Amino acid sequence: MKDSRVVSAISHWAPRFVSNGVILADFEEVTASIERWEDWCAAWSARAKLHEDLGRESLRDGHRLSAGEHLVRAAMYYHFAKFVFVQDPLQMRAAHRKAVDCYTDALPLMRPPGERVVIGPYVGVLRKPNAGLRCPVLIMAPGLDSTKEELHAYEEPFLARGIATLAIDGPGQGEAEYEVPICGDYERAATAVVEWIEKRSELDAKRIAIWGVSLGGYYAPRAAAFEKRLRACIALSGPFDWAEIWEALPELTRDTFRVRSHSNDASQAKQRASELTLRDCSKQIACPLFIVAGRQDRLVPAAHAERLAKSASGPVELLMVEDGGHNANNRPYRYRSRSADWLAAQFALPRL
Repeated sequence: MKDSRVVSAISHWAPRFVSNGVILADFEEVTASIERWEDWCAAWSARAKLHEDLGRESLRDGHRLSAGEHLVRAAMYYHFAKFVFVQDPLQMRAAHRKAVDCYTDALPLMRPPGERVVIGPYVGVLRKPNAGLRCPVLIMAPGLDSTKEELHAYEEPFLARGIATLAIDGPGQGEAEYEVPICGDYERAATAVVEWIEKRSELDAKRIAIWGVSLGGYYAPRAAAFEKRLRACIALSGPFDWAEIWEALPELTRDTFRVRSHSNDASQAKQRASELTLRDCSKQIACPLFIVAGRQDRLVPAAHAERLAKSASGPVELLMVEDGGHNANNRPYRYRSRSADWLAAQFALPRL
Protein backbone atom coordinates (compact mmCIF):
# COMPACT_ATOMS: atom_id res chain seq x y z
CA MET A 1 0.00 0.00 0.00
CA LYS A 2 1.12 3.54 -0.73
CA ASP A 3 2.15 5.85 2.09
CA SER A 4 -0.85 7.95 3.14
CA ARG A 5 1.14 11.12 2.39
CA VAL A 6 1.69 9.96 -1.20
CA VAL A 7 -2.01 9.21 -1.55
CA SER A 8 -2.85 12.66 -0.14
CA ALA A 9 -0.47 14.43 -2.51
CA ILE A 10 -1.91 12.63 -5.53
CA SER A 11 -5.49 13.19 -4.41
CA HIS A 12 -5.17 16.89 -3.69
CA TRP A 13 -2.73 18.03 -6.35
CA ALA A 14 -3.13 16.00 -9.55
CA PRO A 15 -5.11 18.74 -11.39
CA ARG A 16 -2.64 21.37 -10.23
CA PHE A 17 0.36 19.51 -11.61
CA VAL A 18 -1.24 18.91 -15.00
CA SER A 19 -2.77 22.39 -15.44
CA ASN A 20 0.58 23.99 -14.58
CA GLY A 21 2.79 22.12 -17.00
CA VAL A 22 3.30 18.48 -15.98
CA ILE A 23 2.58 15.99 -18.75
CA LEU A 24 -0.27 13.69 -17.69
CA ALA A 25 1.64 10.54 -18.65
CA ASP A 26 4.61 11.71 -16.56
CA PHE A 27 2.35 12.36 -13.60
CA GLU A 28 0.77 8.94 -13.82
CA GLU A 29 4.07 7.10 -14.30
CA VAL A 30 6.02 8.92 -11.60
CA THR A 31 3.32 8.74 -8.95
CA ALA A 32 2.63 5.07 -9.75
CA SER A 33 6.28 4.33 -9.03
CA ILE A 34 6.25 5.93 -5.56
CA GLU A 35 5.23 3.86 -2.55
CA ARG A 36 6.93 5.83 0.23
CA TRP A 37 6.77 9.58 0.73
CA GLU A 38 10.53 9.53 1.35
CA ASP A 39 10.99 8.66 -2.35
CA TRP A 40 8.86 11.51 -3.72
CA CYS A 41 11.59 14.10 -4.26
CA ALA A 42 14.06 11.69 -5.88
CA ALA A 43 11.44 10.26 -8.25
CA TRP A 44 10.31 13.66 -9.49
CA SER A 45 13.88 14.93 -9.71
CA ALA A 46 14.79 11.97 -11.92
CA ARG A 47 11.95 12.74 -14.32
CA ALA A 48 12.89 16.44 -14.21
CA LYS A 49 16.45 15.50 -15.23
CA LEU A 50 15.07 13.85 -18.37
CA HIS A 51 13.42 17.12 -19.44
CA GLU A 52 16.44 19.15 -18.41
CA ASP A 53 18.69 16.98 -20.60
CA LEU A 54 16.34 17.52 -23.55
CA GLY A 55 16.61 21.25 -22.96
CA ARG A 56 20.41 21.27 -22.74
CA GLU A 57 20.64 19.15 -25.89
CA SER A 58 18.27 21.47 -27.78
CA LEU A 59 20.31 24.47 -26.70
CA ARG A 60 23.56 22.87 -27.93
CA ASP A 61 21.87 22.21 -31.28
CA GLY A 62 20.74 25.83 -31.57
CA HIS A 63 17.02 25.16 -31.03
CA ARG A 64 16.44 27.94 -28.54
CA LEU A 65 12.64 27.84 -28.47
CA SER A 66 12.59 24.09 -27.84
CA ALA A 67 15.30 24.47 -25.22
CA GLY A 68 13.23 27.04 -23.36
CA GLU A 69 10.15 24.82 -23.42
CA HIS A 70 12.05 21.82 -22.07
CA LEU A 71 13.82 23.82 -19.36
CA VAL A 72 10.59 25.42 -18.15
CA ARG A 73 9.06 21.96 -17.87
CA ALA A 74 12.14 20.67 -16.05
CA ALA A 75 11.90 23.57 -13.60
CA MET A 76 8.26 22.68 -12.94
CA TYR A 77 9.13 19.05 -12.21
CA TYR A 78 12.00 19.98 -9.90
CA HIS A 79 9.63 22.40 -8.15
CA PHE A 80 7.05 19.68 -7.59
CA ALA A 81 9.83 17.43 -6.29
CA LYS A 82 10.46 19.93 -3.48
CA PHE A 83 7.16 21.75 -3.00
CA VAL A 84 6.07 20.11 0.29
CA PHE A 85 9.08 17.85 0.88
CA VAL A 86 10.01 19.68 4.06
CA GLN A 87 11.06 16.69 6.17
CA ASP A 88 14.36 16.38 4.24
CA PRO A 89 15.83 19.90 3.87
CA LEU A 90 18.92 18.73 1.97
CA GLN A 91 16.94 16.97 -0.76
CA MET A 92 14.39 19.76 -0.85
CA ARG A 93 16.96 22.51 -1.28
CA ALA A 94 18.86 20.56 -3.94
CA ALA A 95 15.68 20.13 -6.01
CA HIS A 96 14.76 23.76 -5.42
CA ARG A 97 18.16 24.91 -6.66
CA LYS A 98 17.69 22.88 -9.83
CA ALA A 99 14.22 24.38 -10.37
CA VAL A 100 15.61 27.90 -10.04
CA ASP A 101 18.60 27.16 -12.29
CA CYS A 102 16.53 25.58 -15.07
CA TYR A 103 13.99 28.39 -15.00
CA THR A 104 16.67 31.08 -14.93
CA ASP A 105 18.40 29.48 -17.92
CA ALA A 106 15.06 29.44 -19.74
CA LEU A 107 14.33 33.15 -19.19
CA PRO A 108 16.07 34.51 -22.33
CA LEU A 109 14.56 31.68 -24.38
CA MET A 110 10.93 32.43 -23.47
CA ARG A 111 8.49 34.38 -25.63
CA PRO A 112 8.35 36.99 -24.26
CA PRO A 113 11.66 36.64 -22.43
CA GLY A 114 11.94 36.96 -18.67
CA GLU A 115 14.23 39.00 -16.45
CA ARG A 116 15.40 37.88 -13.02
CA VAL A 117 15.01 40.78 -10.58
CA VAL A 118 15.95 41.29 -6.93
CA ILE A 119 13.79 43.49 -4.70
CA GLY A 120 15.27 43.62 -1.21
CA PRO A 121 15.10 40.05 0.17
CA TYR A 122 12.78 38.93 -2.63
CA VAL A 123 13.55 37.50 -6.06
CA GLY A 124 11.14 37.77 -8.94
CA VAL A 125 10.72 37.23 -12.65
CA LEU A 126 9.54 40.11 -14.81
CA ARG A 127 8.12 39.41 -18.26
CA LYS A 128 7.06 42.25 -20.56
CA PRO A 129 4.75 41.57 -23.52
CA ASN A 130 5.83 44.50 -25.69
CA ALA A 131 9.49 45.47 -25.70
CA GLY A 132 9.87 49.24 -25.76
CA LEU A 133 6.26 49.96 -24.86
CA ARG A 134 5.18 51.18 -21.42
CA CYS A 135 2.71 48.66 -20.07
CA PRO A 136 0.60 47.92 -17.01
CA VAL A 137 1.95 45.30 -14.64
CA LEU A 138 0.51 42.46 -12.57
CA ILE A 139 2.28 41.42 -9.37
CA MET A 140 1.78 37.68 -8.91
CA ALA A 141 1.91 36.09 -5.44
CA PRO A 142 2.39 32.31 -5.14
CA GLY A 143 0.80 30.22 -2.40
CA LEU A 144 2.08 28.27 0.59
CA ASP A 145 3.96 25.66 -1.43
CA SER A 146 4.22 27.32 -4.84
CA THR A 147 6.94 29.61 -6.15
CA LYS A 148 7.45 32.13 -8.91
CA GLU A 149 8.48 29.31 -11.28
CA GLU A 150 5.13 27.53 -10.92
CA LEU A 151 3.25 30.65 -12.05
CA HIS A 152 4.48 30.32 -15.65
CA ALA A 153 1.20 28.96 -17.05
CA TYR A 154 -0.83 31.49 -15.07
CA GLU A 155 1.14 34.35 -16.67
CA GLU A 156 0.34 33.51 -20.28
CA PRO A 157 -3.19 34.96 -20.65
CA PHE A 158 -2.13 38.26 -19.06
CA LEU A 159 0.95 38.59 -21.26
CA ALA A 160 -1.19 37.87 -24.33
CA ARG A 161 -3.38 40.86 -23.44
CA GLY A 162 -0.50 43.31 -23.09
CA ILE A 163 0.03 43.12 -19.31
CA ALA A 164 3.51 42.63 -17.87
CA THR A 165 3.81 40.01 -15.14
CA LEU A 166 6.05 40.16 -12.08
CA ALA A 167 6.01 36.82 -10.22
CA ILE A 168 7.56 37.23 -6.78
CA ASP A 169 8.91 34.84 -4.16
CA GLY A 170 7.62 36.71 -1.11
CA PRO A 171 7.92 35.93 2.61
CA GLY A 172 8.14 32.17 3.17
CA GLN A 173 8.15 31.45 -0.56
CA GLY A 174 10.74 30.08 -2.97
CA GLU A 175 14.12 31.74 -2.75
CA ALA A 176 13.03 33.81 0.26
CA GLU A 177 11.64 30.93 2.32
CA TYR A 178 14.91 30.04 4.06
CA GLU A 179 15.55 33.51 5.46
CA VAL A 180 12.16 35.28 5.54
CA PRO A 181 9.25 33.52 7.26
CA ILE A 182 5.61 33.60 6.22
CA CYS A 183 3.92 36.70 7.61
CA GLY A 184 0.33 37.82 7.95
CA ASP A 185 1.06 41.42 6.94
CA TYR A 186 1.97 40.68 3.33
CA GLU A 187 1.31 44.32 2.46
CA ARG A 188 4.90 45.07 3.55
CA ALA A 189 6.26 42.94 0.74
CA ALA A 190 3.71 44.33 -1.74
CA THR A 191 4.69 47.91 -0.92
CA ALA A 192 8.36 47.13 -1.54
CA VAL A 193 7.45 45.67 -4.94
CA VAL A 194 5.24 48.63 -5.87
CA GLU A 195 8.03 51.06 -5.01
CA TRP A 196 10.42 49.04 -7.17
CA ILE A 197 7.95 49.18 -10.08
CA GLU A 198 7.73 52.95 -9.76
CA LYS A 199 11.44 53.15 -10.59
CA ARG A 200 11.09 51.17 -13.82
CA SER A 201 10.32 53.57 -16.64
CA GLU A 202 8.99 50.87 -18.97
CA LEU A 203 6.28 49.89 -16.46
CA ASP A 204 3.16 52.00 -15.92
CA ALA A 205 3.12 52.68 -12.17
CA LYS A 206 -0.39 54.11 -12.48
CA ARG A 207 -1.67 50.70 -13.56
CA ILE A 208 -0.48 48.09 -11.07
CA ALA A 209 -2.60 45.11 -10.01
CA ILE A 210 -1.97 42.13 -7.75
CA TRP A 211 -2.92 38.48 -8.20
CA GLY A 212 -2.60 35.59 -5.78
CA VAL A 213 -3.27 31.85 -5.79
CA SER A 214 -4.26 29.66 -2.83
CA LEU A 215 -2.56 31.21 0.23
CA GLY A 216 -1.54 33.90 -2.26
CA GLY A 217 -5.30 34.39 -2.61
CA TYR A 218 -5.10 35.72 0.94
CA TYR A 219 -1.91 37.73 0.34
CA ALA A 220 -3.30 39.61 -2.68
CA PRO A 221 -6.48 41.01 -1.08
CA ARG A 222 -4.57 41.63 2.16
CA ALA A 223 -2.11 43.77 0.19
CA ALA A 224 -4.95 45.56 -1.64
CA ALA A 225 -6.53 46.51 1.68
CA PHE A 226 -3.47 48.55 2.69
CA GLU A 227 -1.46 49.39 -0.45
CA LYS A 228 -3.67 51.87 -2.28
CA ARG A 229 -1.43 52.12 -5.33
CA LEU A 230 -2.79 48.73 -6.37
CA ARG A 231 -5.57 49.44 -8.87
CA ALA A 232 -7.11 45.95 -9.03
CA CYS A 233 -6.86 42.57 -7.34
CA ILE A 234 -7.45 38.94 -8.38
CA ALA A 235 -7.74 36.27 -5.66
CA LEU A 236 -7.88 32.54 -6.41
CA SER A 237 -9.19 30.22 -3.66
CA GLY A 238 -7.60 32.15 -0.81
CA PRO A 239 -8.58 31.65 2.84
CA PHE A 240 -10.43 34.45 4.58
CA ASP A 241 -9.08 33.19 7.89
CA TRP A 242 -6.30 30.59 7.79
CA ALA A 243 -6.71 29.44 11.39
CA GLU A 244 -10.38 28.58 10.87
CA ILE A 245 -9.46 25.71 8.54
CA TRP A 246 -6.17 24.73 10.17
CA GLU A 247 -7.25 21.40 11.65
CA ALA A 248 -8.87 20.26 8.40
CA LEU A 249 -5.77 20.89 6.26
CA PRO A 250 -3.72 17.91 5.03
CA GLU A 251 -0.78 16.91 7.23
CA LEU A 252 1.66 17.86 4.45
CA THR A 253 0.18 21.36 4.23
CA ARG A 254 0.33 21.99 7.97
CA ASP A 255 3.88 20.69 8.16
CA THR A 256 4.90 22.91 5.24
CA PHE A 257 3.40 25.95 6.97
CA ARG A 258 5.30 25.06 10.14
CA VAL A 259 8.60 25.04 8.27
CA ARG A 260 7.98 28.13 6.13
CA SER A 261 6.63 30.18 9.03
CA HIS A 262 9.86 29.25 10.87
CA SER A 263 7.83 27.83 13.74
CA ASN A 264 9.47 25.64 16.35
CA ASP A 265 6.62 23.15 16.57
CA ALA A 266 3.02 22.46 15.55
CA SER A 267 1.64 24.54 18.41
CA GLN A 268 3.56 27.64 17.39
CA ALA A 269 2.59 27.06 13.75
CA LYS A 270 -1.09 27.03 14.71
CA GLN A 271 -0.63 30.26 16.64
CA ARG A 272 1.08 31.92 13.67
CA ALA A 273 -1.66 30.68 11.37
CA SER A 274 -4.06 32.89 13.33
CA GLU A 275 -2.13 35.93 12.10
CA LEU A 276 -3.28 35.29 8.52
CA THR A 277 -6.77 36.77 8.52
CA LEU A 278 -8.81 39.30 6.57
CA ARG A 279 -11.36 39.75 9.36
CA ASP A 280 -10.29 43.24 10.35
CA CYS A 281 -9.19 44.61 7.00
CA SER A 282 -11.34 43.21 4.16
CA LYS A 283 -13.66 46.20 4.36
CA GLN A 284 -10.67 48.37 3.41
CA ILE A 285 -10.42 46.73 -0.03
CA ALA A 286 -11.74 49.48 -2.27
CA CYS A 287 -10.15 48.62 -5.62
CA PRO A 288 -11.96 46.33 -8.09
CA LEU A 289 -11.71 42.72 -6.89
CA PHE A 290 -12.10 39.53 -8.94
CA ILE A 291 -12.49 36.36 -6.85
CA VAL A 292 -12.29 32.80 -8.14
CA ALA A 293 -13.24 29.74 -6.11
CA GLY A 294 -14.16 26.12 -6.68
CA ARG A 295 -17.36 24.92 -5.03
CA GLN A 296 -15.78 21.47 -4.55
CA ASP A 297 -12.57 22.83 -2.96
CA ARG A 298 -11.42 20.42 -0.21
CA LEU A 299 -8.62 22.68 1.06
CA VAL A 300 -10.22 26.12 1.32
CA PRO A 301 -14.04 26.01 1.51
CA ALA A 302 -15.88 28.11 -1.06
CA ALA A 303 -17.55 29.98 1.80
CA HIS A 304 -14.27 31.86 2.37
CA ALA A 305 -14.51 33.41 -1.12
CA GLU A 306 -18.15 34.33 -0.54
CA ARG A 307 -17.22 35.96 2.77
CA LEU A 308 -14.52 38.04 1.10
CA ALA A 309 -16.90 39.09 -1.67
CA LYS A 310 -19.48 40.29 0.84
CA SER A 311 -17.05 42.20 3.04
CA ALA A 312 -14.98 44.16 0.50
CA SER A 313 -16.10 47.74 0.01
CA GLY A 314 -15.22 48.15 -3.67
CA PRO A 315 -16.69 46.54 -6.79
CA VAL A 316 -16.51 42.75 -6.64
CA GLU A 317 -16.95 39.96 -9.18
CA LEU A 318 -17.14 36.45 -7.75
CA LEU A 319 -16.65 33.58 -10.18
CA MET A 320 -17.72 30.37 -8.46
CA VAL A 321 -16.74 27.30 -10.49
CA GLU A 322 -19.39 24.88 -9.31
CA ASP A 323 -17.50 21.73 -10.35
CA GLY A 324 -14.07 23.19 -9.52
CA GLY A 325 -11.64 22.01 -6.86
CA HIS A 326 -8.90 24.05 -5.21
CA ASN A 327 -8.00 26.99 -7.47
CA ALA A 328 -10.36 25.32 -9.97
CA ASN A 329 -7.22 23.64 -11.33
CA ASN A 330 -9.42 20.92 -12.77
CA ARG A 331 -11.27 23.58 -14.79
CA PRO A 332 -8.63 26.20 -15.69
CA TYR A 333 -10.50 27.10 -18.87
CA ARG A 334 -13.36 28.42 -16.76
CA TYR A 335 -11.43 31.33 -15.29
CA ARG A 336 -7.90 31.92 -16.61
CA SER A 337 -8.89 33.73 -19.80
CA ARG A 338 -11.85 35.42 -18.13
CA SER A 339 -9.78 36.84 -15.27
CA ALA A 340 -7.25 38.18 -17.80
CA ASP A 341 -10.07 39.81 -19.80
CA TRP A 342 -11.38 41.36 -16.59
CA LEU A 343 -8.00 42.84 -15.72
CA ALA A 344 -7.47 44.12 -19.27
CA ALA A 345 -10.79 45.97 -18.93
CA GLN A 346 -9.67 47.49 -15.59
CA PHE A 347 -6.55 48.78 -17.34
CA ALA A 348 -8.61 50.08 -20.30
CA LEU A 349 -6.73 47.87 -22.75
CA PRO A 350 -8.33 47.10 -26.12
CA ARG A 351 -10.28 43.87 -26.50
CA LEU A 352 -8.37 41.25 -28.42
